[in-house]
Amino acid sequence: MAPTVNQMGLSPQKFPDMSDEQGFSQALARAATRVEACLDARLPPRAEGRIAEAMRYAALAKGKRLRAFLALESAHLHGIAPNVADHMAAAVECVHAYSLIHDDLPAMDDDDLRRGLPTLHIKWDEATAILAGDALQAEAFEILASCSHTNTHAVLRASAGLARASGGRGMVLGQALDIAAETAASALSLDEITHLQSLKTGALIAWSATVGPVLAGENTTALDHFAKAIGLAFQIHDDVLDVVGDAELAGKRLGKDEAAGKATFVSLMGLEAAQHRAAALITEANDALAPYGARGDNLRAAAEYIITRQS
Repeated sequence: MAPTVNQMGLSPQKFPDMSDEQGFSQALARAATRVEACLDARLPPRAEGRIAEAMRYAALAKGKRLRAFLALESAHLHGIAPNVADHMAAAVECVHAYSLIHDDLPAMDDDDLRRGLPTLHIKWDEATAILAGDALQAEAFEILASCSHTNTHAVLRASAGLARASGGRGMVLGQALDIAAETAASALSLDEITHLQSLKTGALIAWSATVGPVLAGENTTALDHFAKAIGLAFQIHDDVLDVVGDAELAGKRLGKDEAAGKATFVSLMGLEAAQHRAAALITEANDALAPYGARGDNLRAAAEYIITRQS
């Protein structure tokens, strides 16, 4: 069995004070350390060859690790053992990494830069990128299957939830709708973009934020509402950054949507209205956490981060 984060000498449950931006940055970095330790232990070693090296390149590249943070915090709120939480966080980060690899391919967004580094098909080739993405998707479910949670039925529910969130009724469907919109006779409406992004971006965020109560066999309603709000706010802010962001900070090319004439929240609502809508969604998200009282402050800090981040 792969070593857990506890066995590596890391302290998983004690997040820093969230009362300021620096406190949250420390907490996010701490979550990144946890999930990257788990990923490093679980992913095949580079010595196994080109695909293993590409998997590690994608999954261990610097990133926000927001989905991992949400999974860890959701699990902590519901009393899930740290080593089980680590497996959940690592699994969703594998799926997220695979989705970025495929999203960057010439057949999709055709990007040559991700997180400030060459995308996989640029560093290696398209075949390697496709296969590394496929392997990371499979790795996610191997990680879930290997976790030591005593309630195996709950793990099955979490696994099925991740499959749905990432598959043809979730993220993949959202990506397909996004691609289809590029050649559609008319631009998408605001309702259509909202639906598309709830699948493409929101589904994995929702899985991450609700995995704690799923594993605990408890009610997910509050975190469902929280996740729906932050998922939409995340994409609205992404659209804002595509217009006013700094490409160096973002680690990727910006302005592509506008150049392609693609409908976005900003193009349909206007920049200021989009920013106001994102802020209102964060208020909704914070309100949804009322049942958790002060214990939900870490998630409230994560929600605020979503609309203040620069990448």
